[in-house]
Amino acid sequence: MASSSGTKNLDFRRKWDKDEYEKLAEKRLTEEREKKDGKPVQPVKRELLRHRDYKVDLESKLGKTIVITKTTPQSEMGGYYCNVCDCVVKDSINFLDHINGKKHQRNLGMSMRVERSTLDQVKKRFEVNKKKMEEKQKDYDFEERMKELREEEEKAKAYKKEKQKEKKRRAEEDLTFEEDDEMAAVMGFSGFGSTKKSY
Repeated sequence: MASSSGTKNLDFRRKWDKDEYEKLAEKRLTEEREKKDGKPVQPVKRELLRHRDYKVDLESKLGKTIVITKTTPQSEMGGYYCNVCDCVVKDSINFLDHINGKKHQRNLGMSMRVERSTLDQVKKRFEVNKKKMEEKQKDYDFEERMKELREEEEKAKAYKKEKQKEKKRRAEEDLTFEEDDEMAAVMGFSGFGSTKKSY
């Protein structure tokens, strides 16, 4: 048992003086500002996010084999190479995630913020889409549609005829084989060297 005669300080944790550390932090910040000629650090101004003006090429390397050695440059190694970020991504889904991601957009000099559309811009877009729909409806020609339907019917008929001819050919081939089997049986042959038995 411990003796109660001597009281010891059991609080062994270190005490932190918050005021002192706040002063040190402020002093460090002022020194950093003085190093940069007394000018406050300007935040980086980035462009707003915009549409891609090029088509993403995901299919050019599809189904091709590439020999990779130790000396092969990173851009020619397997996978999709991003020349902006200088990295290789192994599959198309991750590549799309990468080029739509924050790191890639920052390297392009864009923020992830999108420009807010005004009411006038939205109205103009609706008008443009409405004109496109009207043009499509005007382009719809009854005679042209009937011609397309007739062509489709002709193709379907030709396909059916081809199928019927194929069936007739198969039936004729089966008959010739049966005649050969009958002839072989009449001549006393059980078969022409096949080990397969038919019951």
